[in-house]
Parts: sequence; structure tokens; C-alpha cells
Amino acid sequence: MKTKIIFFTFLLTSLSAFAQQNGLEINGWTNINTFKCTESQFKNSPSVYSFSGMKLPNLIFKIINFDCGNRMMTADFRKTLQSDKFPNLTIKFLEFKKTSATKFQAVVEVKMMTVSRNYNIDFTYYKNSLVGNKRLKFSDFQIVPPRRMGGMVYVKDELDLVFSLSTDD
Repeated sequence: MKTKIIFFTFLLTSLSAFAQQNGLEINGWTNINTFKCTESQFKNSPSVYSFSGMKLPNLIFKIINFDCGNRMMTADFRKTLQSDKFPNLTIKFLEFKKTSATKFQAVVEVKMMTVSRNYNIDFTYYKNSLVGNKRLKFSDFQIVPPRRMGGMVYVKDELDLVFSLSTDD
């Protein structure tokens, strides 16, 4: 129950923070705290994607543009994702369909480092943005979550990918 409350709180916070702008966050947990890494350049970029016609978005995010709000955490995040060898995280929309007035479903391919995985993601239309959230695992991408202080502090395997795509409507 506590996990559901935390998840719901993250989602509501993300919905209000992302309203009417582009955004990408990766939210995660350690055994003692939570963290949020935000991609800083995407929110300021003009709409470079479209959900119309046959072409669906292929979004490329530079790992170096993520900021976790703490210099050490940001450095660990970039090191974990090996930003020197694999500078991008890619989200490619494979399918996208409207299911109700404010709800949409998408199949996206998420690529981190050398591994690609497909996920179904539900989106909600909220204040001129499409907001989606998906719980992933580092292990889905063959990534070992970081540990500190001899393993006393560790990042949990699960993380939430939360993003918003502003619309012209």
C-alpha cells in the first residue's frame, strides 16, 4: 500500500510539473531515499515530434543532459548508464492510439546502452500535454544499479520513466 501511495504521489507531482511543456524524468529509489533525474534540454525544445500521419516520434535524449539535483548522484547516474560509451537514451514510438477522450495507449521501444525493450504505456491528456509513466528495471537493460559505501547504500532495481509531450491543442 505504501508503494502505491508513493507511486501515485510521483505521478501527480509529475503531472503538475510537466503541464504544458516537454519533460522527461527518471525517478528511482535507494534503500534510504528517492531520486529524480530530469533531462534538462528537452523541456525547452520546440515540438520536434508529431503524432499525426504515419510518422510517430523517435525521441533521443543525451545522458549528459540529465540532472539529478545532486552532483554526486548525477555523476553516478551518468556513470551507471556509461554516458561516455552510450551517450543517448532513445524512446521510439511504435504504435499510438486514442482509447477515450483523454486516454491514449502507446507501444514504445526504450533503448539504454545496447539493449532495447518494448513497453506498453498509457498516456493521459492533461493541460495540453500527453503525460505517460512506466515502471522499468535497470536489469531489463542488463544494468547493475550502483552501490555506495561498501553496499550499505544501494539503488533499487526499479525506476519510473515519466514524460510529457506538449501538444498544440
